[in-house]
Amino acid sequence: MNYNLLGKIIYMITTLSFFNTQFFSQNESGQLPSRSDIEAKYTWNLTDVYVNDEAWEKDFKSVEEGLTQYKNFEGKLASSSTELLKAVKFDDEISMKIQRLYLYAMLSRDLDLSNSAGLARYDRISALYSKVGSASAFFRPELLSIPREKIDKYLTENKELKVYTHVFDNLFRMKEHTLPKEQEKLLAEASQVTQVPGNTFGVFTNADLQFPTVKDEKGNDIKISAGRYTAALYSTDRDYRERVYKGFYKPYMDYKNTLSTLFNGEIKTHIFNANARKYKTAREAALDANSIPVAVYDNLIKSVNDNLKPLHRWATLRKKVLGVQELHPYDAYVTLFPGVKEEFPYEKSTKIVLDALKPLGDQYVKDLDLAFNSRWIDVYETKGKRSGAYSSGSTYGVHPYVLLNWNDQLNDVFTLAHEMGHNMHSYYTGNTQPFPYADYSIFLAEVASTLNEALLLDYLIENAKTKEEKLSLIEKYITNIVTTFYRQTMFAEYEQKTHEMVERGEALTPEVLTPMYKELVQRYWGPDMVVDEEEAYTWARIPHFYYNFYVYQYATGYAASQELAQKIKNEKQPAIDKYLNFLKAGNSDYPINVLKTAGVDMTSPEPVNQTIKKMNELLDQMEKLLAEK
Repeated sequence: MNYNLLGKIIYMITTLSFFNTQFFSQNESGQLPSRSDIEAKYTWNLTDVYVNDEAWEKDFKSVEEGLTQYKNFEGKLASSSTELLKAVKFDDEISMKIQRLYLYAMLSRDLDLSNSAGLARYDRISALYSKVGSASAFFRPELLSIPREKIDKYLTENKELKVYTHVFDNLFRMKEHTLPKEQEKLLAEASQVTQVPGNTFGVFTNADLQFPTVKDEKGNDIKISAGRYTAALYSTDRDYRERVYKGFYKPYMDYKNTLSTLFNGEIKTHIFNANARKYKTAREAALDANSIPVAVYDNLIKSVNDNLKPLHRWATLRKKVLGVQELHPYDAYVTLFPGVKEEFPYEKSTKIVLDALKPLGDQYVKDLDLAFNSRWIDVYETKGKRSGAYSSGSTYGVHPYVLLNWNDQLNDVFTLAHEMGHNMHSYYTGNTQPFPYADYSIFLAEVASTLNEALLLDYLIENAKTKEEKLSLIEKYITNIVTTFYRQTMFAEYEQKTHEMVERGEALTPEVLTPMYKELVQRYWGPDMVVDEEEAYTWARIPHFYYNFYVYQYATGYAASQELAQKIKNEKQPAIDKYLNFLKAGNSDYPINVLKTAGVDMTSPEPVNQTIKKMNELLDQMEKLLAEK
């Protein structure tokens, strides 16, 4: 009864979007190297998954042929504890195989996106996953038709079945929101329609939307793209930043009516599904999937709004250091200290990460070193390789893999630490938990990754050789808080407001959406930020607004990681032990409880306050260093 694979796929795609703007290395001829040009130690060893394609085909065939066996269990789940155990173990076996099949197909495809055989293999496993979902669709409604008392009796009398206690607890927790078999089937079929707004937004903004041409820093004509827009925001040429910024937003403003219609359609989809499942609101429905109290969301929004002064303070400081009369959104990310330049080769960077993560204890560092030296990481960009970075997540019986595209930049070091946080989380979970719990929810996913980044930043700041280097690192830390904590909370607040308006029957036209977004930006950044007309249309371009109350988890995960990092540094071994247990917990309990066991209560304002406290401390450090002569 593993329902985590689809969510993991969505999460991986989402994570990729955050790391898609790296600059990639080339060889001396200006061409990207081929796979054969890279030393084996810097590449994935996929034989840890399947020894070859033939072995993959054998497992694929066994799953395909085994689907008919689901019928042997239909209508019999309530007959005895033995029969129920057989059914859930069979379902687990199919799920384990399809996860492994998917992992191999995804990894081999991503090494060369021009390889038609790899693309075809990936398409086949995606289709097979749908077939598995269809063949096992009777499981949930049939299980829920069994009286809970009978399930409890089975769990008591059968020790092997008892392992699934939390699975059944979670299943029955959702009973009142699970529909009869025919209605569930109808909702599943309706998903092809309800996915239209999000799918159309993706195609329209990535394929059809045309961006203008502007002059680059050297006076050459360049056509704006999403990647060039992101890169331009870090350019020290302010006029160039402004040209690209204004040009990038122009098509979104031109098509504001189309984009607002799609946005409305997505929100109405969320509301339709929530109503169909008898939830009061779309937000309640989205959070209940992981048993997250709505109070956690409310607490995040309130606590951040009560503590916006650090972000206002940052805007004032940026304006001063940049020496500009007005601070605009296109000034928010350019470095204040462009003189700091250093190359970070991969081997040097692995040593830095190992040293930086020593506060997590000897065992963690030992396991991290194992990953570095066992070909779990595909390091360099090659022809046809997928851009960006990701960790493959939990696949039972197989260690997790990490994809990188290394270019000797400081950002690469942080990407490595971030992805290895995910990697170790998956590794510990997979090695500790039985299959039903050998994964973790999206709510917890960003905790381990951002904690690693926090420890890395503290290490680099403490070991900075020059004042300028230390200032640059403090700036990066602050920018991380702004983008991952404040900005994502602002998105979450906007998402809540828009859904509530539609739930009240109000229309979301561009004339409503635009000033509402502008007011939020102004409130969050404060009086020193001049919110341009273009910035007010950001609602029209954010893909995460199509992910159904997803973004708040970036902010809560970041806040949780900051408190955990502080506890680890202050309390040492007791906090380390709790953190390692957190990494091993997987889905054995609800996410909120897993975090509480680690020492973080996300239902309280403390984690949010800890992040805000850190922001103020960093600003104090920066102001003190800037004041020194």
